[in-house]
Amino acid sequence: MNKRVKTLSVSRIHRLKVQGYSGYSDTELTSLAFGNRFAYVVCLTILLLGVITANVPILLVISLVAFGGIILPHHPFDYIYNHLVRHKLNKPALPPRSKQLKFTCTIATFWMIATALFFHFEMNLAGYLMGSLLAMVAFIVSTTDICIPSIIYNFLFTVKP
Repeated sequence: MNKRVKTLSVSRIHRLKVQGYSGYSDTELTSLAFGNRFAYVVCLTILLLGVITANVPILLVISLVAFGGIILPHHPFDYIYNHLVRHKLNKPALPPRSKQLKFTCTIATFWMIATALFFHFEMNLAGYLMGSLLAMVAFIVSTTDICIPSIIYNFLFTVKP
């Protein structure tokens, strides 16, 4: 029996393409969508733990993970997804991260380091504010695929017709 796969909405497909997933069919993007959110959700969870507890070591560790998303072909949590999680879900492997998503990791790395420094120097209000703002950005992309840093990257660096 041939199962028809329901594809994502046109707007969600567009939001994934904004993140740099160009050259994929709607069906391919549908199968990659959950995996794409995996790293965001795990990072958001660890970030929230670090911010809520004002824990500098947790924030520095997650900033190192984000830094890995800049220098490695895949985000560090994509490796976990590709080698462990996707097999359980019968999903394809995630491709290497796009320039947009590496830009996102760059912003996140510096933002988390700044948040950790605020907490380290007992500037807790600034730490909670910075950490909460970053958590909101991560929550938005984790739930809607709207990636604000990718939008900024495309505005700054993508050639307009």
